[in-house]
Amino acid sequence: MSNEDRVNGNSKQKQLDQFRVDDTDKKMTTNQGLKVSGDEFSLKAGERGPTLMEDFHFREKMTHFDHERIPERVVHARGYAAHGEFKLYESMKQYTKAKFLQEPGVTTPVFVRFSTVAGSRGSGELARDVRGFATKFYTEEGNYDLVGNNMPVFFIQDAIKFPDLIHAVKPEPHNEIPQAATAHDTFWDFVANNQESAHMIMWAMSDRAIPRNFRMMEGFGVHTFRFVNETGNAYFVKFHWKPTLGAHSVVWDEAQKLNGKNPDFHRTDLYESIENGDYPEFELGVQIIEEADEFKFDFDILDPTKLWPEEDVPVKIIGKMTLNRNVDNVFAETEQVAFHPGNVVPGIDFTNDPLLQGRLFSYTDTQLIRLGGPNFHELPINRPVCPFHNNQRDGYGRQTINYGQVSYHNNSLAKNTPKPANEQEGGFAHYQEKVDGNKVRARSDSFKDHFSQAVLFCHSMSNVEKEHIKDAFSFELGMVKSKSVQQQVVDMFANVNLELAQNVAENIGVVPPESGGSVITKTSKALSQENMTKKPDTRKIAVLLADGFDGTFVQAVLAALKENGAHPVVVSEKLGIVKGTDNTEINADETFLTGDSVLFDAAYLAGGINSGKKFKHNAEYFVREAFSHFKPIAASQEGKQWMKEFGMTDSPGIVVDEDMRSFTARFVAAVAAHRHWDREVDER
Repeated sequence: MSNEDRVNGNSKQKQLDQFRVDDTDKKMTTNQGLKVSGDEFSLKAGERGPTLMEDFHFREKMTHFDHERIPERVVHARGYAAHGEFKLYESMKQYTKAKFLQEPGVTTPVFVRFSTVAGSRGSGELARDVRGFATKFYTEEGNYDLVGNNMPVFFIQDAIKFPDLIHAVKPEPHNEIPQAATAHDTFWDFVANNQESAHMIMWAMSDRAIPRNFRMMEGFGVHTFRFVNETGNAYFVKFHWKPTLGAHSVVWDEAQKLNGKNPDFHRTDLYESIENGDYPEFELGVQIIEEADEFKFDFDILDPTKLWPEEDVPVKIIGKMTLNRNVDNVFAETEQVAFHPGNVVPGIDFTNDPLLQGRLFSYTDTQLIRLGGPNFHELPINRPVCPFHNNQRDGYGRQTINYGQVSYHNNSLAKNTPKPANEQEGGFAHYQEKVDGNKVRARSDSFKDHFSQAVLFCHSMSNVEKEHIKDAFSFELGMVKSKSVQQQVVDMFANVNLELAQNVAENIGVVPPESGGSVITKTSKALSQENMTKKPDTRKIAVLLADGFDGTFVQAVLAALKENGAHPVVVSEKLGIVKGTDNTEINADETFLTGDSVLFDAAYLAGGINSGKKFKHNAEYFVREAFSHFKPIAASQEGKQWMKEFGMTDSPGIVVDEDMRSFTARFVAAVAAHRHWDREVDER
């Protein structure tokens, strides 16, 4: 690649700048650039007469409006995205020749789209669901797409079953119900009759399926890929995104309420975090297995329903991604971005994972209808930052103006250009793996173990997480109408954990299985969110204030929260100034109507001597709901007295200390803990 073709971390931003248009203070024109004299009324034959066909401005405006929508994605329709950069910590030259993974400190622009899977574009974001985590690296060798999820495994082993999975999980065709939910007959009928899904179902019934936000969830490439280095040596690799804030979730009751209070909760959080400078950060980790070790594990490393336990194959952290810029236009960028696991660069290659092999076909195929033809790569968000040259021509939406008379290979009129590049010139060469076998529609025997890693996942959960899984199964299967399907699922998961299956069976009124379980005792600390990083950073704290609050004490608490990276938000009866002692005035950002408890990570009840019964009533409802979701709660002055009246001062995560320094330190620690599950244990 010549110097003029080389790119840097700002190149994607500069490229997109070419397409940005600011309409502020401009005269209105048609799409042909003609200034228009009016945009309120169509052209008519008399004031009360018919509209005339010659009104080209009306026809252009209406035609464009009629065609503004494109088909939403069949899956991952509900998504939100941001720009950022990836910075390499450590050279991967030993394992791969991918240029963006060679030199520590090198940055690569990225675009990341997070999404739910099952719901339509207008569905709520807090559904129990897998989350998509797709990253487009704009490298100097072309675009590399790491298209993954927030769970490291998948429901099926072979892509030919993907249409069946999605048909089963989508709203049932006879009534188009339920939206964005797996709690219905066809999905669970699919699970019971496709038992390879057992491991993924354990993840989907866990807290991983209801993340606190996009910033606090892990990402996984799911499949086994290959690294290939300059000498042609290959290594099996899996990719991990590790959030620097740790992976955390909401509780199910909270998720259901959030879907009503703010169905845009996750996208709002991502947008506001970036606008506030709380840039989401994810470290990239890789698990690497040498080719000689391919068969040394008790599972098939190409099976997409299996993970590589981190205790067996450690995750090597090699760089960090920071999301630091929101999109300028959701449609042009978030909706029109096209990911494809087949978008790779030299040094990254595929394996024979049959689910991955099918994805290599499907992604291009689906974009052809979504984005109107074969030129979707020319849309600004999809354009690589390096030049692209080939003999592909024409088609819907063509933006490139190719000149010259030649559009074929081989040729002499253009000195046989553009022509392929050899490996030394940066050309992609597929890894030369020897393949030999009969044509069969079959599955390897090494793919037939469906339960051992589901057992591993179950054993690795904390007691609280296990209870949440039991509750999730009970809710989901409780919504299923078919007793036969319910019984089949309960019997199936007796193979994972007999006690779990028996408890769920009792909850939904089917026959508890009498035998089952597993002799496997292995666990993995990496699978439980209870072992994740816990920080107060970016936590959103509701501060319940009324007139007459203790100005000195409250200001000290707010300052301490801010110093520790948390974001206090004042909630009162009305917007505007709340007056405290010592002539303190603090602005209320939310009211009890707009600032619901489920929108916050913690609560600080300060009250105020001039508060009335209405404030106290609203505050009680607020903190009781926060308490029921196991969130940290602090209280001082009037708030402390009220908490005593509410009977809520002696539980874990409740801070009512009178000493200011001790109070703030204990509250910050309580916020960092995220949830106080001992309350749930006491309840149960």
